[in-house]
Amino acid sequence: MDEALLRSLTPKVLGILVRRGADFAAAEDAVQEALAEAVRGWPRNPPRDPLGWLVTAAWRKFLDATRTDTARRRREDLVHAEPAPGPVPGTDDTLWLYFLCAHPSLTPSSAVALTLRAVGGLTTRQIARAYLVPEATMAQRISRAKKTVAGVRFDRPGDVATVLRVLYLVFNEGYSGDVDLAAEAIRLTRQLAAAIEDPEVAGLLALMLLHHARRASRTAADGSLVPLAAQDRARWDTAMIAEGVEVLQAALAQDRLGEFQAQAAIAALHADAPTAEETDWVQIVEWYDELLALTGSPVVRLNRAVAVGEADGPRAGLRALAELDGSLPRHTAVAAYLHERDGDPQKAARLYAEAAEKAANLAEREYLTRQAARLNARKNPPGR
Repeated sequence: MDEALLRSLTPKVLGILVRRGADFAAAEDAVQEALAEAVRGWPRNPPRDPLGWLVTAAWRKFLDATRTDTARRRREDLVHAEPAPGPVPGTDDTLWLYFLCAHPSLTPSSAVALTLRAVGGLTTRQIARAYLVPEATMAQRISRAKKTVAGVRFDRPGDVATVLRVLYLVFNEGYSGDVDLAAEAIRLTRQLAAAIEDPEVAGLLALMLLHHARRASRTAADGSLVPLAAQDRARWDTAMIAEGVEVLQAALAQDRLGEFQAQAAIAALHADAPTAEETDWVQIVEWYDELLALTGSPVVRLNRAVAVGEADGPRAGLRALAELDGSLPRHTAVAAYLHERDGDPQKAARLYAEAAEKAANLAEREYLTRQAARLNARKNPPGR
């Protein structure tokens, strides 16, 4: 069974059913049932025309459901309007589905789930496993999202920025369950980049590729986090880095800078350095200045403080950090790192321990705890 083929056909089939008159929620249910039937039957009897087979099967599933709903006259009328068999139209509705699934009335989590179902072609079970929630919980989330966008029609261009943020949320989920969400986000962003010419779409794709290229080196054999400076750069995917840089350069050449392009430029400078010591921190600070001008984000200011500490010394970094709200996520961890760089291991150990208590996940907590223990061991070596 070619799962990649099924996923690539999903938005096309869904778009065809909606253009035939099915509402989004009913059409999406019918497509999922057709996909399940394909998984059961195609290995034994693969169709000559997979798209045509799925469209026919999904339309019949939709009509079967429609026939049981006698309260809706419009749907009953559709039963008698089944299109005659023939070639499937070549229109690609993927872009329209992206905008529909990223509708501003949806919460981010609902938009992500609906995108993975309608555009990604994943099952509810796969999405639930990826997000480590019960299948029933994910089914309710998707059902509410479909009801929210039911009947929505776009009479003007959709918001590309909203779509990109949804895809970035998918990418940042990384990997869990039986679906690699980072790889899935890259696949979907490639589709979007092929459908629309926008430098920020290309910027997001470049950013994903550059980050994903370092994936194999981010964790040790025991699952613990490995910081960027300590990663084995020989394990980075150089082909993926080269593609990311090429995509980024083409986007920057359009001279319409956006935040994803700026983030990708920072990632490219990290990827370009043969060693951590050779990182061009001065350029990275300059790109953070560009990113800050675009977003005004406190998180960007925090990351910029780290870069300033590398470019101009830890005390300069601490001065930049002092201007920020201490309640920012990772603020205490950054302070610990800069104080260690500044030659104050005692204060750094205390801050690492404090940061560990605030950590958002177990891997980060364990890493910060080990950093505190390492510095404390220096103060109190064995035998003293």
